[in-house]
Amino acid sequence: MSQKSETPKLSSERIVKDIRRATRKQYSAEEKIRIVLDGLRGEHSIAELCRREGIAESLYYTWSKEFLEAGKRRLAGDTARAATSSEVKELRREARDRIRIGWAETQQRLDRLERSGAQGRMRTGKNRPLVFPYSRRSAITCC
Repeated sequence: MSQKSETPKLSSERIVKDIRRATRKQYSAEEKIRIVLDGLRGEHSIAELCRREGIAESLYYTWSKEFLEAGKRRLAGDTARAATSSEVKELRREARDRIRIGWAETQQRLDRLERSGAQGRMRTGKNRPLVFPYSRRSAITCC
């Protein structure tokens, strides 16, 4: 008879544990920084701070270590960061423009060479298409 009463208790404990796991609080970067700075101020003990915030001391020390290491990297000049999507778009646009300008300059040099009499050495036609990579217009006829 005691076995029957144990089974529902185990399943209810498991349900409670699963609910707690699913509803675990996610701390934002600002909250983590605030908590770490409160601990670094030393106004209260770390144990008291962790009880008040509802976190484990080990989690506080992990955040503290990450915070201090990030500060050390920043002061050392390691400023690598993820680019925003607008920055990426702008860099792609600049690279595309540089490619187009370089391509046009190369085509102009080839045209000058053809006009200067180097036609025997080159195997290009007079009205060859001038193609810009990444362009909506696939080809522009030169001359």
